Amino acid sequence: MKLYYTPGACSLSPHIVLRETGLPFTMEQVDLTTKETADGEDYYIVNTKGSVPSLMLDNGEVLTEGAAILQYLADLVPEKQLAPKAGTMERYRLMEALNYIATELHKSFVPIFNPAYEGAKEAAKNKLTVEFDYVDRMLTQKPYWMGEQFTVADAYLFTVSCWIEAAGLDIRQWKALDQYRQKIASRPSVKEVLAEEGM
Repeated sequence: MKLYYTPGACSLSPHIVLRETGLPFTMEQVDLTTKETADGEDYYIVNTKGSVPSLMLDNGEVLTEGAAILQYLADLVPEKQLAPKAGTMERYRLMEALNYIATELHKSFVPIFNPAYEGAKEAAKNKLTVEFDYVDRMLTQKPYWMGEQFTVADAYLFTVSCWIEAAGLDIRQWKALDQYRQKIASRPSVKEVLAEEGM
């Protein structure tokens, strides 16, 4: 498999999960401004959306959208328990979590990092504050998003939580989230990924 990524972007979460799985893979960096890969390839040929992450499978198919990639990877190694078994209520709870992270947390950062939304930055920060208030309350009750077990939802939540300071917010206002992020950052797979991506 090959992961197309941009350092520090949302492709960080499948990078973490790939390390957690122990499966062999390669990586290729994408310049999201020029839409070129490190090898000079037109990235739109790989992913017509032009966004990361993309995962090229061994058969040449390309899977896009982080939440889908995360579940695909987890299902390749069910013994790692990175996602609950398909068809169970717990799996639907994982999908619920991934959708919340993608649509409420992840997308709320867009106005902060995209100059086209200059007038919406403060409103986005206010929305993120409310959303991370919810996450912090949830994490006071359990060590990981799904409970006692690290899952792909934690890789994704960790990724978006790494953008908090860049958004002009202070993670210390969320004590449980701050401790959670430190705990996830201490995982060997995460340490390795952060070093590889220069974070």
